[in-house]
Amino acid sequence: MSVYLLRRLIQAALVMLAMSVIVFIGVYAIGDPVEILISPDADQAERARAIAALGLDKPLWEQYFSFLGNALRGDLGRSFVFNEPALQLIAQRAPATLELAFGATFLAVLVGLPLGLYAGLRPNGVGAKTIMAGSILGFSLPTFWVGLMLIMVFAVQLGWLPSTGRGETVEVLGMRWSFLTWNGLTHMAMPALNLALFKISLVIRLTRAGVRETMLMDYVKFARAKGLAPKRIIGVHVFKNILIPVVTVVGLELGSTIAFSVVTESVFAWPGMGKLIIDSINVLDRPVIVAYLMSIVFMFIVINLIVDLLYSVLDPRVRLESK
Repeated sequence: MSVYLLRRLIQAALVMLAMSVIVFIGVYAIGDPVEILISPDADQAERARAIAALGLDKPLWEQYFSFLGNALRGDLGRSFVFNEPALQLIAQRAPATLELAFGATFLAVLVGLPLGLYAGLRPNGVGAKTIMAGSILGFSLPTFWVGLMLIMVFAVQLGWLPSTGRGETVEVLGMRWSFLTWNGLTHMAMPALNLALFKISLVIRLTRAGVRETMLMDYVKFARAKGLAPKRIIGVHVFKNILIPVVTVVGLELGSTIAFSVVTESVFAWPGMGKLIIDSINVLDRPVIVAYLMSIVFMFIVINLIVDLLYSVLDPRVRLESK
């Protein structure tokens, strides 16, 4: 295990280094924030002072190595707009995005697993066919349109749920969380559901395919021949084996949900990282864009490591050192 973790840490460091080059060059080579941030009425001397203050007067390679040196000390630069550390701005918005992503993933597993299990055990039933047809809708409907429809129905027509904002929050471990209050949960319900629809459909189809495949395995047939109860066969022999691909895909989808929650956060005015990155792109706030992208890369690496560790827990035959 220790050898595996050391190898993964080295791989993670190399991935972060490579992504820092790609992200930095990709962001800093496009556009000119000076044209947005500095008043057009400013004279040449004022422009020169502003450019020097932002560090944009240096060559691109020198800016990168300066960024890399600061990043190794935990400093990803200061926002051009807010004049605050970019990482601090990301950290302030991260709890809102994380609770939305984890809420959507929880809904996907809570709803998708039992529905997929039912559809796999009774593939020819009316209920199973209805579930699979519903999963196609979950894949097909655009996220922004579903979000608008949710607002129209549950906020405007019925008045059951608030349409925008995060609601009341509670401070825990120095961060503000809304899922710990009832008002926050009501604000979180629609955006979490909107994010979860695609994931629910994915989990349903993965679970159904896994059940159909596992039910044909010899060990399931042997368990039936031994006279084991159907609940035990499903709960022990079937369910545990279908969890491995589900855990893998859900783990990767969690990272995607965190990274691509921009549309949902914009529709519901959810004050998370997605909304921050859209605002930063509009004004070419380069340090915030780079800090956001590097934070997403780091989250993906951590999630992948956790998924690999869960592999060995769910299937003892998997040995991490032999991968």
